[in-house]
Amino acid sequence: QVQPVESGGGSVQAGGSLRLSCTIPGFTDAKCGMKWYRQAAGKQREWISSSKNSAVDIYEESVQGRFAIVKGNIKDTVYLQINNLKLEDTAMYFCKAFAAVGSSASCNLGDFGQGTQVTVSS
Repeated sequence: QVQPVESGGGSVQAGGSLRLSCTIPGFTDAKCGMKWYRQAAGKQREWISSSKNSAVDIYEESVQGRFAIVKGNIKDTVYLQINNLKLEDTAMYFCKAFAAVGSSASCNLGDFGQGTQVTVSS
């Protein structure tokens, strides 16, 4: 299994922004979709966004309008732009590939990475 590598987290004040990155070897060539999740301390991991190859990205209601998946020019890397951070956004953030229409089935073989911590303070 290929594990994603997440990075870009940090400690920011409420209202600030961060750009998280997710690198999954083979992601681009396999035309994988990508999902982002987060897990706050003491809570279950929750889905927050999904991106397929050419479809419209979708977001969980609480992050809609503040979070955006950004597909840059670096192979195998996708970003999650987080704006107007709130205290309740404090969590460990994870990404995971999945097989969408047109993707290789290998996209479903990956696991979660170690995550990247986002901490928002007032």
